[in-house]
Amino acid sequence: MLFLIGVLGLTAMAQESSSCKKNQKADEVLSVVRRANDYFMATYEDPTVPTNWKKVRPSSLWTRAVYYEGLMALYDVDPQQRYLDYTDRWASFHKWTPRNGIQTTDADDQCCEQVYLVRYEQTGNDSLMVRTKENLDLQMTKTNPKGNNSLYGWWTWIDAIQMAMPIYMQMYRLTGDKRYRDHGMMMYRWSRNECGGGLFNVKDGLWWRDADYVPPYQEPDGQQCYWSRGNGWVYAALVRCMNELSPKDKAYKELKKDFLLMSEGLRKCQREDGFWNPSLVSTNYAMPETSGTALFLYGISWGIRQGYLDAKVYWPIAQRAWEGMVRDAVHPDGFLGWMQGTGKEPSTGQPLSYTRIPDFEDYGTGCFLLGAAEYYKLVKLSCGCNVK
Repeated sequence: MLFLIGVLGLTAMAQESSSCKKNQKADEVLSVVRRANDYFMATYEDPTVPTNWKKVRPSSLWTRAVYYEGLMALYDVDPQQRYLDYTDRWASFHKWTPRNGIQTTDADDQCCEQVYLVRYEQTGNDSLMVRTKENLDLQMTKTNPKGNNSLYGWWTWIDAIQMAMPIYMQMYRLTGDKRYRDHGMMMYRWSRNECGGGLFNVKDGLWWRDADYVPPYQEPDGQQCYWSRGNGWVYAALVRCMNELSPKDKAYKELKKDFLLMSEGLRKCQREDGFWNPSLVSTNYAMPETSGTALFLYGISWGIRQGYLDAKVYWPIAQRAWEGMVRDAVHPDGFLGWMQGTGKEPSTGQPLSYTRIPDFEDYGTGCFLLGAAEYYKLVKLSCGCNVK
């Protein structure tokens, strides 16, 4: 009897020790993500100041909007008031309005509206969503000459799917008006199936960035050109849209199928060091790249938590991605290396390195915050903790 009690006690102690180690791991993840965010907030202390790279741009541009997407994800796991204060100072300065006003139909201009709607839901302040609603209502009545005069042909480049599609799904959930969901899905299908003959290669589970990169275009080694961050944008958008929908919704099921196809495609091309190349399946510019890797970590961690991705297969992928970024990209002060600058293809901003500063730091930090916050939830879940 005493032996049995002793064995049970040792087993309980071992389980408690294992749990403590997992909790310590989660704390370590949070410590790293805080360091990266603190670096950014200290470097860009005044969020209202325009960016100035080759020309002056208001800080409501897409690069900064992606940062605030990441900051809201961090707030979800680390609710500090200073994150909200920093966000509201930025959004209030821009009057909760898309860049270039409510008439804009450019997804890059609209990206900031994702954050506006998050803050609307958190505060209940109706004025925070008025201009976003006006903007979407206007766009849903316009055709795009560059998209074959289609009412839905606005997203001619895959980055746009992340910049704007979640807004339509957010608005649908917040208002209950199905027009937003349906229009957003039609725009998505146009990009997926029609633009350039269809930008999603179902066979590989990967996306061409725009019509310039569909076959017969090839990388110098004869491989397809699947830009890492571009695919990361779509992968993240699928998650962000599904988070706004019921799993029973037909749109959810449609997006989930593409998410699973992409997950399999991405699984096949991860590097041994945990990163993905700027060009996913090509040896051209074979090197670590942080922004795409962080977005893939975001989607994979989410997929494991939902039970959609086999943990035995994908957990090591997520772990390698996280450990690779911490080891090779995150500086002691929180600066993020191996970050590709703005552009549209693997050759942009080359050569990348641990110390090179990209033309814009904000979107890269946002990608990292998104991936890190979701990975943190995954690690907490493995500890047996309740997470959102």
